[in-house]
Amino acid sequence: GGSTREEFLVRTTQDYVAICSTSPQDPLYAAALGFCHGFAVGAYHYYLAETAGPDGKSFVCPPEPPPSRAEILPMFVTWARGNPQNMGERPVDSLFRFLVEKWPCRR
Repeated sequence: GGSTREEFLVRTTQDYVAICSTSPQDPLYAAALGFCHGFAVGAYHYYLAETAGPDGKSFVCPPEPPPSRAEILPMFVTWARGNPQNMGERPVDSLFRFLVEKWPCRR
């Protein structure tokens, strides 16, 4: 698929999945991949900051060592396509829905 400038606004999970699935032949591939990774990293760093400290409640517990972004993002894309009911929600919500399903913390 080709990325459109509209999709870079990532209003929905559908837009985000489209960007993260950009074909290597697409002229926007490097920008799309950078955006895909950057968005995920930003969201995750915000989560880490929010859940840090004595009162923090982590709800995503990836294994040690954690998988790389290059491994996780295709897993997310596959998961999102298999859960089309989430395509209209905000990408950050879907991303964490996926992470919690994949690596929930033991309570």
